[in-house]
Amino acid sequence: MIYQRQRVLLEMLDILGGTMRSVDFQKLLFLYCQEEDSPSFEFVPYRFGCFSFTSYADKRKLIEKGFLEPEEDRWVLTETGRSETGKRKQVRRLARSVQHRFPQRGDALVAEVYRRHPWHAIRSEIATRVLKGDSAALQAVEEQKVKPTAPGLFTIGYEGASLEEYINRLLRNGVTMLCDVRRNPLSRKYGFSKGVLSRTCESLGIRYEHLPELGIPGENRRELNSQADYDELFHTYEREHLPTQTEALCQIRKWIDEGQRVALTCFERHPEQCHRHCVADGLA
Repeated sequence: MIYQRQRVLLEMLDILGGTMRSVDFQKLLFLYCQEEDSPSFEFVPYRFGCFSFTSYADKRKLIEKGFLEPEEDRWVLTETGRSETGKRKQVRRLARSVQHRFPQRGDALVAEVYRRHPWHAIRSEIATRVLKGDSAALQAVEEQKVKPTAPGLFTIGYEGASLEEYINRLLRNGVTMLCDVRRNPLSRKYGFSKGVLSRTCESLGIRYEHLPELGIPGENRRELNSQADYDELFHTYEREHLPTQTEALCQIRKWIDEGQRVALTCFERHPEQCHRHCVADGLA
């Protein structure tokens, strides 16, 4: 099975000639997604600007299926991959439009994206070079950077979010440390199991720590059908479990006292349905 967003990758690559440098393809894919009503991919500010970790996870899957060549620095369509194209006319029309409007490649394309979307250039290693002489664009990038702010405590859930959307929320709020309070940091959703999440955070300058002792066993989270069920679970957690975790709570307090902006994370979108709000209340 090929997901719709993976078909976007194949169709775009076909329109672009079947082969493209990775940096160029990321920039054109980004520009394509800006035109979609519901973006196929979201992007974070990374080493060379806008970057989608999810697109690269999909690239690996498409290589496994034989649709792309196993090239590290290029995206190359195979004959098998080409046979899967031509099936999404709307995608192809939009891809042609992006190709026509943005004929630049290399530094010129990167610079164009930076000028249009300065947020995605805030962590770029090449912004000074590709925008050399364009003081207005460089200033716009500088103004997008999140200024160092006071230490503090936040909570965040990843329910319904892509990895990139989630990471952008951390970056925009100046979070410097992500504290995972899940008992078992596993997820069927790409990007949110401990290994990938920790590596992604560290690559973007966010420290990752896991405190499984603050989690709630999965068997205790069954049959939660109403807010009253959640409230009862959390009342028990606050009464019986949290008081035994003073060492973990003191560790979080120490991180904050050292100047970190710490975000407690778990799955649920709404904090009132997640035990992380109990941990935050306990710290407060």
